[in-house]
Amino acid sequence: MQDRFTAVLSLTDDVLDSCQSTLGYRFSDLALLRRCLTHASASRTRLESNERLEFLGDAVLGVVVCEALYDRYPDAPEGELTRIKSEVVSRSTCARMSRKLGLDDYLLLGKGISAHGRIPGSVSAAVFEALIGGIYLDGGFDAARAFVLRCVPDEIGAVAGSPNGVNFKSLLQQQSQREFGETPVYTVLDEKGPDHLKCFKVSARVGARLFSPAWGPSKKEAEQRAAQNALAQIGGIEIPNSTD
Repeated sequence: MQDRFTAVLSLTDDVLDSCQSTLGYRFSDLALLRRCLTHASASRTRLESNERLEFLGDAVLGVVVCEALYDRYPDAPEGELTRIKSEVVSRSTCARMSRKLGLDDYLLLGKGISAHGRIPGSVSAAVFEALIGGIYLDGGFDAARAFVLRCVPDEIGAVAGSPNGVNFKSLLQQQSQREFGETPVYTVLDEKGPDHLKCFKVSARVGARLFSPAWGPSKKEAEQRAAQNALAQIGGIEIPNSTD
């Protein structure tokens, strides 16, 4: 994340060309791209800024992410899909994706914002959504979908928490606090393998009760599997303790 940035003084052809290379998409309508990159603080009227495009892009982003989640996690319940989607399309996540792409470098801002030396997250998120809207208008839904799907896979994986899209740690915490008034604690019991290929054995504990451990290729994945074991045992399904 940048602490400072060099403000764009004008959206020259060179700036637009560099931006399109970053996006991996070439606009047929460069005036539309200019509008995507123009913040309200730098435009004569709000209608000449990227605000309306931000509104459109937000809707397109939501549709693409919902479709991706529906296909990627066929066994995840609606509640989990909704949770993942809401985080992936949030302002903070959009700002993070925007900054990963370096979109702050192409923004046309008014002096009031550029003088502070750092672009607010809300502005970074807005330009990301505006560009999705612009690509949608310029090249259609498939073009916008392709752009979004280049950006969101890592974010989806990080939010989902497990390969099947169900965050078992979150579910265990909710159930433990509701039924027992306790917060789960995870303990690494063992680890195997070289540094670049380690596996971890983790167990979940709720209060005084220790649940069956689970192995995973990372601590995070092992914790998810341990939480899944705990949920199963709380529900009356016994799981043999792992001794390997």
